[in-house]
Amino acid sequence: MSLVGKKFPDLNVDAMNDMGDTFKLNVLEEAVNHKKKVVLFWYPKDFTFVCPTELHAFQAALPEFEKRNTIVIGASCDTPEVHFAWLNTAKDNGGIEGVTYPILADSNRNLSSILGILDITKETFDEETNTVQVEGDNVTYRATYIIDEDGLVQHESINNMPLGRNVGEYLRLVDALTHVQEKGEVCPANWEEGKEAMNANRDGVAEYLAAN
Repeated sequence: MSLVGKKFPDLNVDAMNDMGDTFKLNVLEEAVNHKKKVVLFWYPKDFTFVCPTELHAFQAALPEFEKRNTIVIGASCDTPEVHFAWLNTAKDNGGIEGVTYPILADSNRNLSSILGILDITKETFDEETNTVQVEGDNVTYRATYIIDEDGLVQHESINNMPLGRNVGEYLRLVDALTHVQEKGEVCPANWEEGKEAMNANRDGVAEYLAAN
């Protein structure tokens, strides 16, 4: 079920920072209490392959997100201790040393289960053991959420495991959301900051298409 247009779940989750501190983080409260946008991106596992390239890419773009009044939060189902070990592994050895934004440690899978982003292909109830058994790695796909200052989800997307994200697209989407908020216009296909937007009515689309 899509969360677009709905409040992000109000849930406290363990998180780790680059200083080695484990703390509780509530994504909804980060947005609402600080009046900031949030980009929350999930990745499958620490100490893997595509994942560190994405974490470093978001770190490189962090100043641009901060200029846009936007918080970046990473997330996976690894434990805080594993996050910290990865944060202390050098980049040239496959680690994420130098990443400074918080990383959720959803090891109990409470939030990722609510979001429906776990790699579970099949669930079977075993009557003999009275347990639910799953097929799949039970880790998250590459899901991304943009949450506004009121805690509403404005964007969500999910990539399969091998498909790394383009961080620049999330900067573009944050720009588009800010433009809509401030100007009351809507952003057409391939819109970028500085380009012409349009009024959301018949005349607006006619004028835009005539000029483009």
